[in-house]
Amino acid sequence: MEEQREALRKIITTLAMKNEEIQSFIYSLKQMLLNVEANSTKVQEDLEAEFQSLFSVLEELKEGMLMKIKQDRASRTYELQNQLAACTRALESSEELLETANQTLQAMDSEDFPQAAKQIKDGVTMAPAFRLSLKAKVSDNMSHLMVDFAQERQMLQALKFLPVPSAPVIDLAESLVADNCVTLVWRMPDEDSKIDHYVLEYRRTNFEGPPRLKEDQPWMVIEGIRQTEYTLTGLKFDMKYMNFRVKACNKAVAGEFSEPVTLETPAFMFRLDASTSHQNLRVDDLSVEWDAMGGKVQDIKAREKDGKGRTASPINSPARGTPSPKRMPSGRGGRDRFTAESYTVLGDTLIDGGEHYWEVRYEPDSKAFGVGVAYRSLGRFEQLGKTAASWCLHVNNWLQVSFTAKHANKVKVLDAPVPDCLGVHCDFHQGLLSFYNARTKQVLHTFKARFTQPLLPAFTVWCGSFQVTTGLQVPSSVRCLQKRGSATSSSNTSLT
Repeated sequence: MEEQREALRKIITTLAMKNEEIQSFIYSLKQMLLNVEANSTKVQEDLEAEFQSLFSVLEELKEGMLMKIKQDRASRTYELQNQLAACTRALESSEELLETANQTLQAMDSEDFPQAAKQIKDGVTMAPAFRLSLKAKVSDNMSHLMVDFAQERQMLQALKFLPVPSAPVIDLAESLVADNCVTLVWRMPDEDSKIDHYVLEYRRTNFEGPPRLKEDQPWMVIEGIRQTEYTLTGLKFDMKYMNFRVKACNKAVAGEFSEPVTLETPAFMFRLDASTSHQNLRVDDLSVEWDAMGGKVQDIKAREKDGKGRTASPINSPARGTPSPKRMPSGRGGRDRFTAESYTVLGDTLIDGGEHYWEVRYEPDSKAFGVGVAYRSLGRFEQLGKTAASWCLHVNNWLQVSFTAKHANKVKVLDAPVPDCLGVHCDFHQGLLSFYNARTKQVLHTFKARFTQPLLPAFTVWCGSFQVTTGLQVPSSVRCLQKRGSATSSSNTSLT
């Protein structure tokens, strides 16, 4: 009977999963129907706009050509009319001179003849008819203003819709995830000279394998990519994977998305465990600020709980952080938080293998600040670096400035400028804990130890504040330094 029940439960689970898949597919089909309506309306409007723009260009071209013909006609008419008027005047003058010459030739008075003949000769010499060009200044041929749209007409008659670009193919072998950057490379299955640009979409996810239809994270869009690769920089890997897809676009239409791919984005992600923090530390996610009144507020609220005061509940104390539901329990109870002069707070994620990297930026005016790692068993009264259960770099700005590495109550003074942002690299299996200038990746100090228990990121601050950055991969430059053995060159064997 129990086996049958278990078999039935499996069937129910399978059916429920299949029903969820079908529901998701139905949702997808309905969305596609809506998209068909919207997209068809859009392409119709775009087509009408394209034709209208073509009509406008042709109309503008026609008006320009007609204006050119009118201007050329006016110019030729003006020149020919001027030449015609000059010829008419020359002809009239020549006819008058001819008539005078005939009359003089027929005259009987021989005494006046020589004088008249001389006058006619001089008149002929100066006559406009002999100074006039009998060649037209302009031609009446207007063929140079003719057009032939036969070729263009054939092109227009052969005009078709632009072909939809093929879906690109993402090349996983050439794509790279490193240094909190993702370089995605793709190619087109067929050569397409009409592609104008590409559109890349990506989103974060905690699910391995093909992207699911419904995800909590939205697709982020990058448009206008001209090459067949793109690098996303400055990412924070706060989820395990990222989905990617690409589509090609020409001047008119976008093609289908490529088959989506999922890339793993391994990084060390943790938060600060407010339940471990000293009551003078105000913890807000990954930020911590020292609060001189924190302990007093806690004392007041504790007395109120005993009926000695009338203020808010202790749960609303500013010194009490609100744990995230994503945090892993560190194993410390509320009464086990750090106290006395151990102004400490731990991370909420154990390090029990592999390599991990995180960064912390502290307020330069802080009187004291420390960053490192510690065993979970670090005592509530113990300060970082003063026991064998913790390793740290410590900055002291109180009375006398110092920059030191501490472990097991042994101290080494560091001969390096104090950076405003520190990088921490922990290689658990190799037993290496290295500290870097986060900007230049200069090695500040390396502890070499044999870690016998899981570690937790650890921080301390007095009269100041700091902010932690997680979701970071181990930088390539840090890996290179470790491989060359440069990191261990600054180790102090007395602090191992």
